[in-house]
Amino acid sequence: MKPSRIVSAAFLVIAIAACSSSTPETSGSEGSSGSGGSFGDDGGSVTPPSGGCQYNDATDHDGDGFSGQDGDCNDCDPNSNPGAFDVPKDGVDEDCDGIIDDEPTGCDKNAVLDSTDPFNAALAIDLCRKTTETATGKQRMWGVVEAAFIAPDGSDNCTVEYTGGAGSCVGNANFPFGHGNLTKLGVNAPRNGGTHMLSLSSGSGRDPTDPGYRDVSGFDKGFTVGAAAGFPAPAPACPGVNAGRPHDGTALRLVIRVPTNAQSFTFNSNFFSYEFPDYICSPYNDTFVVEMAPQPTGASTGGNIAFDQSGNPISVNNALLQACDPQTAGRKEFTCPLGPASLSGTGFGKDTAGSDHGATGWLQTQVSVDPSLKGKNITLVFAVWDSGDGVLDSTALVDNFVWSTEPGQNTPVTTPTPLAQ
Repeated sequence: MKPSRIVSAAFLVIAIAACSSSTPETSGSEGSSGSGGSFGDDGGSVTPPSGGCQYNDATDHDGDGFSGQDGDCNDCDPNSNPGAFDVPKDGVDEDCDGIIDDEPTGCDKNAVLDSTDPFNAALAIDLCRKTTETATGKQRMWGVVEAAFIAPDGSDNCTVEYTGGAGSCVGNANFPFGHGNLTKLGVNAPRNGGTHMLSLSSGSGRDPTDPGYRDVSGFDKGFTVGAAAGFPAPAPACPGVNAGRPHDGTALRLVIRVPTNAQSFTFNSNFFSYEFPDYICSPYNDTFVVEMAPQPTGASTGGNIAFDQSGNPISVNNALLQACDPQTAGRKEFTCPLGPASLSGTGFGKDTAGSDHGATGWLQTQVSVDPSLKGKNITLVFAVWDSGDGVLDSTALVDNFVWSTEPGQNTPVTTPTPLAQ
């Protein structure tokens, strides 16, 4: 999406009345690599005077939550303040750090394959700023406030499959295999040309060439978990079929302060399943969900924002599964327009498994940001689990999280993206 800055006509009238053409006073601001923290590469040049706004006092004149004394460098424009993200290549210093177009990028180079630090997983999906709940003034930037690896139900409860003994998920020796920061999965590379992407798996969140890989045809990690909110639930594509109890699930929970100028966000995902094609419309319906709170308008079960046009969650039963061999499976026709090429080297393809299984190919999910959430926290939970048993695993890749000043559609939408971007 092209960079944009959206200001209402009514605001412009107010701003013109309040602001003169004289050069504004400027207040110093720490760069985004200071306290409150970003991990990316900064660049750009010193911002020139932005023209006319004279406010530099303790009053928040444009209603964006920041005054001039809080570091707002243009208190006539609610899209410019320390809580904004710096829109790339538009020549404006939206985040008021004194440098134009320096939104941190490239932080995924700091991701580590087998890191158990959930903030490291945030880097892998290109969330490059880390902040704190208690930050104030110019330090109250957007960013990841909290991060945790959890069970899909939001707890840290993993029950040993055969004994029924309860214990901590993060303390379970097999739980860390369910997440990894990958440089590749077979022929699939990070979506935005970066170095890493997040893998969440009911089996092994690794490329077959990575240390710690376990064959996704049957890596049973030996525990059951609670499902995400509202699940297990019948898929609209399979009426009357109830999914089995979740096994071997893993999830990443991120609490993120929304930029004050964001109107939407997007991310890419790619879901692979060994359950395809043999277990269409069965209890063995491995599932990938992304739940958001506060729940946006139009979300599906439990606040899920990743689903096909019929409301099916991302699983072997959804219309977005398009990387496969064309066939009829489970009395459903799969045209597989992407073919099986992207399965090569993943553990889900014929080259390593004897027969091709299935994947969605890269998808893009777009979600509008309600104006009431600007500068406030949202929670995203990316979760995957086996359904009904702990074998025939499924893996989801997540990458390329991007804020936008462009408004999104009225409801969350997930659609296929081109093979090349």
